Amino acid sequence: MALPTYASPLEKVWHYAYLAICAAIFFFLIAPIVVVIPLSFNAEPYFTFTDKMLSLDPEGYSLRWYDSLLTFGMARPDAPRDLTWWADAWQNAKWVNAAKSSIIIGVFSTLVATVLGTLAALGLSRPEMPWRRAIMAILISPMIVPIIITATGMFFFYSNPCEPLTWIGLDPQCGRLAGTYLGVILAHATLGIPFVIITVTATLVGFDQSLNRAGASLGANPRTTFFRITMPLILPGVISGALFAFVTSFDEVVAVLFIAGPDQQTIPRQMWNGIREQISPAILAVATLLVIFSIALLTTVELLRRRSERLRGLTPR
Repeated sequence: MALPTYASPLEKVWHYAYLAICAAIFFFLIAPIVVVIPLSFNAEPYFTFTDKMLSLDPEGYSLRWYDSLLTFGMARPDAPRDLTWWADAWQNAKWVNAAKSSIIIGVFSTLVATVLGTLAALGLSRPEMPWRRAIMAILISPMIVPIIITATGMFFFYSNPCEPLTWIGLDPQCGRLAGTYLGVILAHATLGIPFVIITVTATLVGFDQSLNRAGASLGANPRTTFFRITMPLILPGVISGALFAFVTSFDEVVAVLFIAGPDQQTIPRQMWNGIREQISPAILAVATLLVIFSIALLTTVELLRRRSERLRGLTPR
């Protein structure tokens, strides 16, 4: 934005100093992420820029690490790339299996977190709800409590989920949730619910409750009022919360290390194993793909936020 003509010299100095400070902060935040992208195209198995890369020599760049995401763990990686090769990659490639596990866990945990978080936000938005602040603090506590503490508690609880019932004299037959897909999904849903609650609650702040009363006065029952009036208006906030919950699940590694079994290899866990067992620039290729994926999700969230503000009349159309 251009400075007005009547700006004093001191105001001009502060304006450009402010822009320089913002640029420095932006560079400080984005540099560790951006530097990963060119390193993922390194032709050598190094995590540093080679002389050929710095001189922009085409021989210094390669897609070998992206190709290794498909071939690592395959039974016959050097076979002709026909349907049999792709079937082998789909079944045996470790990074492909990790991506499938992350997507399955992320989708189901997002569904659980979105439903429960939206219901909680709707209840907390009611003025007659008692102890709203205390309940809100409890529900968003997974965001505040260190993840190592939350993961430890989940591990002991999921190892014997019926132990609290045994304490009160009951003897139910329960299976272990630790080491199962269901346990990981519930753990990720627990971590994603606070994000859904916060985004939906923020959307409900500008919601006009008179719309619900108008629908009820015209003969609509509560279910019809919710799906025809409330839900369309808060839908951008619900989708934004779901996206944040999905990103939380897709990025979580501590809870997976505590709860998941050997079959639940997600992308973050595979990256963790790769750092500990076999250091390979393939990790940088995965990180680059995750950065692109995160940018796409953040762009979607921003577009939904602007649409929500337009629907609520906070910004002009």
